Amino acid sequence: MLRERPPEPWHSFFLDIDKVLIQAVELRCIGGFTIAMLYGLPRPTVDVDYLSVVPVGEATNLESLAGMGSTLHNKHGVCLQHVSIVTVPDSFEERLTPMFPSAYRRLRLLGLDAYDLALSKLERNSARDREDVKFLARAVPLDLTVLEDRYRLELRPYLAVPERHDLTIRLWIEMLGD
Repeated sequence: MLRERPPEPWHSFFLDIDKVLIQAVELRCIGGFTIAMLYGLPRPTVDVDYLSVVPVGEATNLESLAGMGSTLHNKHGVCLQHVSIVTVPDSFEERLTPMFPSAYRRLRLLGLDAYDLALSKLERNSARDREDVKFLARAVPLDLTVLEDRYRLELRPYLAVPERHDLTIRLWIEMLGD
């Protein structure tokens, strides 16, 4: 079940961001924060990784307002972090999930769906990434056919070395099928 608002210190942090925005701003979120808020991952995180901001012109404003080392970061102990080197499935925008839709006046937080979140971790494939994918597989639960199809149709065509990631997705499917 989707929460009305995030736990502290996140709620106060987002309220402080919302107070200074002069227009509606959409933050497209990925990573541990999104998995925690949408799917219940218990691991704490101190940043909100995000792919993009709409309108794009607000990205610099958000980074200076709430990024690493900002006044809000120092005040709340959490921050926003733009993730620029990640490949996500082609049509992820169509599947974005609103988080806390009525909690803030101008700030709109959207998270990738579970399959897109999992696939966003494929290239890096760290131990933490694999644990996050295992968590999603149990919590959602993930349909492995959908995961593999989305990889082949919407992610693989955009990867620099797809053969390397073909092996990774095969190993993930084995890992999740156990």
